[in-house]
Order: sequence, then structure tokens, then C-alpha cells
Amino acid sequence: MFAACCDGRMCVCPGPRRIGIPGRSCSPALLLDAMSVPTRLLYPLFRNCDFGRKCTSICYCHHKYPCCPSNPHSSNSFRYRRGNSFVSAFHSPKESCDQLRRYVTTPQRFYLTPPQVNSILKANEYSFKVPEFDGKNISSILGFDSNQLPANAPIEDRRSAATCLQTRGMLLGVFDGHAGCACAQAVSERLFYYIAVSLLPHETLLEIENAVESGRALLPILQWHKHPNDYFSKEASKLYFNSLRTYWQELIDLNTGETTDVKEALINSFKRLDTDLSLEAQVGDPNSFLNYWVLRVAFSGATACVAHVDGVDLHVANTGDSRALLGVQEEDGSWSAVTMSHDHNAQNESEVKRIKSEHPKSEEKSVVKQDRLLGLLMPFRAFGDVKFKWSIDLQKRVVESGPDQLNDNEYTKFIPPNYHSPPYLTAAPEVIYHKLRPKDKFLILATDGLWETMHRQDVVKIVGEYLTGVHHQQPIAVGGYKVTLGQMQGLLMDRRARISSVFEDQNAATHLIRHAVGNNEFGAVDHERLSKMLSLPEELARMYRDDITIIVVQFNSHVIGAYQNQEQ
Repeated sequence: MFAACCDGRMCVCPGPRRIGIPGRSCSPALLLDAMSVPTRLLYPLFRNCDFGRKCTSICYCHHKYPCCPSNPHSSNSFRYRRGNSFVSAFHSPKESCDQLRRYVTTPQRFYLTPPQVNSILKANEYSFKVPEFDGKNISSILGFDSNQLPANAPIEDRRSAATCLQTRGMLLGVFDGHAGCACAQAVSERLFYYIAVSLLPHETLLEIENAVESGRALLPILQWHKHPNDYFSKEASKLYFNSLRTYWQELIDLNTGETTDVKEALINSFKRLDTDLSLEAQVGDPNSFLNYWVLRVAFSGATACVAHVDGVDLHVANTGDSRALLGVQEEDGSWSAVTMSHDHNAQNESEVKRIKSEHPKSEEKSVVKQDRLLGLLMPFRAFGDVKFKWSIDLQKRVVESGPDQLNDNEYTKFIPPNYHSPPYLTAAPEVIYHKLRPKDKFLILATDGLWETMHRQDVVKIVGEYLTGVHHQQPIAVGGYKVTLGQMQGLLMDRRARISSVFEDQNAATHLIRHAVGNNEFGAVDHERLSKMLSLPEELARMYRDDITIIVVQFNSHVIGAYQNQEQ
């Protein structure tokens, strides 16, 4: 189970890394065959490259960083993250093996009851229905459901939803943090303000600036739709406001008199916020708490997937590997999925070409290595992550002059290998536009914790059937499985239960999470599996899955049809 890895340390090496004798490639399938039965229970952590976060100081977040960079000073230590510090758990290979063997072979027999499962699944759910006026809903959005299921402690995902009060439209977004939750938290609080300001007409910007100068009350820009757990950083509010004000002052000075393009506004907002995160970390703050906070934000990272819906105009701006998916109901009642974003990682060939084209030919083999940016970072676009943006001199200067907590963090001192021509990372989003049609029924925004467990077509089908309450009774497909009559009876019973259980969840995002975590090989929710997954202790849960954050936006087909008729 243990193998010499990278620099010779004893380490559990997952996924695409080499496993076994150095110099010999070993597939996860071969490794699984060699495992004992109890050990196989932990196979998902090998497959998803999740155990690497316990190896070293740059491995502490889900698959965003790889395992085992070279560090000759910790040849026999096995390290894990606790809060903001790293603890050496073992001091010898034998101790490592013995303790991990005891850890993984102890079966957990505790099962949650259905009410307990529901309590966990519904703890973070939130629903919002767009209000009607004079009996007629003037919005193309009926409402939305959102939910989160943590795997990390604390959860590193964030979500946001708000109505733009000075312009038309609604903003919704999911944010997947890595190397901690600080960057995702800051982006979830601030990005929508930057977008809303970018969309404001020149006259409104002048009115807001004059109100600030004269000390009058400001026009409200956003109406937030938040769960009580979706908090704001009150201590940093003044800092955030000053940076935002500087941005709108520049927009006033640069006024061209032309109507703001939504796509351009989204791109500019993403880039400007990322620039402000970087500048705030470089300048620092006299307040020691704020100084450490802005540095945490800058050195951690976050991906973002944001939708702006205005009438029939849907724009999706994506940075990283969260996704947006449109659910379309065809004339025969079946459901199809329309992709509204592209992952920015090594699986995207155009993204790999973009990265390589921005750096010298001499770095062609090192800029993307082992499907990661510089061999370390999985997403090729992200907020924060200044380790991949700042020069080496700037990184050293900020760390050396920073608070003691920053100096004690090994990750901040680590310089990525082959670091010659920064920046290697950008927060600029890819924006996709879609004109809504009556058959476009809903939009799903979700972090990669969902997409790692479910295929997009299954996701759309589950949500579509939930929203309509209709299940097409197709023959049960069991694939290559040998199914007994008893098992077949169980499958039929499951399907009967599924028809009624669609109403068990009052939230579409909760219903989708239930399937993502509890689905069995036949596509049905297995309560025993769901119970096991939700009862895993914090230190184990992250090995099996990532944080999951979902927003399901339901469209008003009648309003969209009316828009369509007006244009014709």
C-alpha cells in the first residue's frame, strides 16, 4: 500500500502519480487488485488523488495541488493540515504503515436514520421565489434553489445570489476555494458589486460618487438572497468599499458614452477584482487582523462560475472548473443538457495551447506537467493564487515583511518549480452567451464536487424530473451486472419509491445532492450508502468526495415566450 514516491519518502500516492517501485508505472487498477478488502474501501481517495493532501505542505486541498514535491528535510514525516498549521503525524515508515492500517481496517457500523440524513442534507438549503407584481411575473426567472454539502472542515465552497437594483437582471454564482476558504469567501462577497458597478450608466455612477462625497445615503446596488450561514466579513467591509469606490471612479473618468456590454463588464469585473486582491496583499494594512486576512485571501485561490440573467439574455462567466449547465425539455418530454461553460484545466486542449503560447518555447514541457499548471495546480484560471502570479522577489518580500503566521506557513515560502515567466495564472473568465427559449427550463451552477460524481445528462434528467414530477417509465437497465430475482424486485421497489420521493425534498439542489452522494450502480438512491457517506468523520469525508455547492435556477417559460413573440 505504501510506495516510495517522488523524493523517496514513504507516501500513499494517488491517481496519475507513479505508484510502486520508482521508475515503474503502476495503474490504480493494479493497485486495487493488490489491496486487502478493507483497504479497498478507501480506493476513491487513490482514484481522485485526494490522499496527496496529507503528504506535505502544498497538498492540503482537494486535487488542486498534487502530492509530494521535493522536500529533503522531511524524508520520514507524514504530515497533515490542522487549521492553519501542519502536524507531523508519523516519524517512521513502520509507524506510518501500522497506524494507517489500524485506521482503515476499523469498520464503521453507525448508520443514520432517514430523518438524520434529511437534517444533514437540508442544513444549508435556501430557496428564493421571484415576487409577482399585479398577478404577472415580469422576470424570466421563477426562482432558484441552492444548497451546500461540506466535505472539508470548514467548507471551502461559497455561493452568492443577488438582484441588480439599478439595472435589470439577477446574478448567481458558485465559488470553489482551494488552499483554504479565504479567497472564495472574499470573491463571493465582492465580485457581484464589481459586476453591478460595471453595468451602471454614467449618470448613476456620478450620483453614487456625489452621495459619498457629501455624506448622503447611497443608492442600494444589490439585493442579496443569502442563507444565514452565508456571512460577510464585516471587519474588511471598509477596505472592500474603498477598493470598489476607486474602481467606479475610474469608470467615471473613462466614460465613453456608449452602452455597457454585459460580456465586457463581466470580464473587466473578474480581472479588476483579482487585481485588487493582489494589490491589497502587497500594500498590507495597519490592522494586524486585516493584514493577515488580505494575505490569506491572496495566497489561497478560488474558481468562479457566475450567471447574469436579464430577460432572455443569459451570460455565464467561468473561471476554473466549476460548471454551468442548461436543462432543455424537448417536444417529446425528454431532457437534454446544453453546456454553458468550459473547464479550464488540462482536459481542455485549447486551454493548454493558450497557456503554452503565453510562455517561452523553453518552458513548453514544464508549464503544464502531469496535467497541472507547473505540475502543481489543477485549474488553469483562478482568483488569488499569487504563488503563480507574482515574481519570486515580490513573493519573498511580502512573506518576509508579513505577520508571523504567514512566515510559519510552509506553503507561502514554497516557490513553484520551473518558475521563470510569471504570471502563469489568470482570473479572466470565459463568457458564453445564450438567448433563452421557452424550452430552456432551468440552469444549474455547481462546483466540481458534483461533476466528479455525476454525468451532466444524469444531472439534467434528475432535476428535470424533480421539477416536473414526471418520470418516464423506461425498462430497467442493469448493464453487465448479474441480477437475481430478489435484486430485480428491489430495483422495482426502488423505482416505485422514487416516484413518491421526488416530493420528499422541497429544494431541487438538495434533491440533486441526495443523488450525487447516495446513488448506487443502478442510478437509484441507496439509503444505506447515503447514510455511510454522511456519517463519515471529518478527517475521512474529504477522502471520498469534495465540497458540493449547487444553484438550480428555474426559468419562466411563459415570460420567455412573450419576449420571443414581441421580437417577432
